[in-house]
Amino acid sequence: MANFSKPSVPRFSVDVYQNEFLPEGGREVNAVVTVTRTGGTAGPGSAGPHDPGHGPGAAVVIMVDCSGSMDYPATKLRGAREATAAAIAALRDGVRFAVVAGTHLAREVYPRGGGLAVADERTRADATEALRSLTAGGGTAIGTWLRLADALLATADVPIRHGILLTDGRNEHEAPEALREALDACAGRFTCDARGVGTDWEVKEVTGIASALLGSADIVADPAGLSADFTRMMGAAMGKGVADVALRLWTPVGAEVAFVKQVAPNVEELTARRTEAGTRVGDYPTGSWGDESRDFHLCVRVPSAGVGQEMLAARVSLVAPLPDGAVETLAQGLVRAVWTDDMAASTSINPQVAHYTGQAELADVIQQGLDARKAGDLGGATAKLGRAVQLASASGNEDTSKLLAKVVDVVDAAAGTVRLKAKVAEADEMTLETRSTKTVRVKK
Repeated sequence: MANFSKPSVPRFSVDVYQNEFLPEGGREVNAVVTVTRTGGTAGPGSAGPHDPGHGPGAAVVIMVDCSGSMDYPATKLRGAREATAAAIAALRDGVRFAVVAGTHLAREVYPRGGGLAVADERTRADATEALRSLTAGGGTAIGTWLRLADALLATADVPIRHGILLTDGRNEHEAPEALREALDACAGRFTCDARGVGTDWEVKEVTGIASALLGSADIVADPAGLSADFTRMMGAAMGKGVADVALRLWTPVGAEVAFVKQVAPNVEELTARRTEAGTRVGDYPTGSWGDESRDFHLCVRVPSAGVGQEMLAARVSLVAPLPDGAVETLAQGLVRAVWTDDMAASTSINPQVAHYTGQAELADVIQQGLDARKAGDLGGATAKLGRAVQLASASGNEDTSKLLAKVVDVVDAAAGTVRLKAKVAEADEMTLETRSTKTVRVKK
């Protein structure tokens, strides 16, 4: 008898971690919300990466910097070609895709004609062959690359729309406002991972692109590492199964949202991205999801109340759009407020809230310390980076601790006592800045 495996259904769950107890008159309620998605057919499973039935409809545009600086050294453009070929090889059958060469203009390298190709054995081979035409010359205007990617992705009626962007330099051939306008136009239309290769690019530009388009950002200091990184990025994109997911927050009359931020796997401020979704209801975008788990820290100020009273401080839902324009609620959790005269209960800080408050501070003080160092404020840099070492050590963030140790000499990690290194490799400083928002989860 034949054995047919049934495709698994993606499931979302919401877990709320908080200390719900407030002192009499207390107003501020903090909670960490863990959202987990499991069981989708789009992640690594029994089907192979080129199985057309493996995962939902998707479209991907790869944007490759071909400005003149990509020839210095020549290994950068060669590495970019090889990395793009590796990403194309990781496309599953049926996915729409295109490759864009970016300079001060944007040019569709494959398939040309203003549309997307459908991935199969032939188009993957043709696209790889087309990469031979990538040559370096011209300037850098990233906004034009993003707008072309958006136009190409708009030709495909698919739920998952994704970009991969590689640059090696600063966005010098268009005004900063032009890039900002392009990001505003593209936000919510597709997600985008951004990578900087070498050390001549601007960290805040690359991380700003990824942040605005709800993707990841990273440095690839050595072009030899591009292929492995592009393969990982494309694998993650192929694993996305649910698009345009929003964190929906309902709050009661008289309450106000102080902030909402993603805190794991990286810190991402979401407060200002709220869109109203009804009376006292707001949506915060989270992009596309594969099989993964993320943590969000929210703070709500509620009307003060007396001992013995309690209220629902917030209802947290995960919602995704349906084809008919309605939304589907994927999971839900509740945030409570209970007023008590038990001082021990009302002053206790939930471990998850305490941990992620520290991780958010860690990201902030790294940025402040590096900015102070660049400005020549060595005292300020030492104080901020010392605090960063202390926070990273206390929270067990070993990856960030290792990056910090390349910028400062650690005298006493627990006390935050450090000395600035006299000489720091540019790649090490840029890596610390680029990865400063990456967090670790609460120790078990």
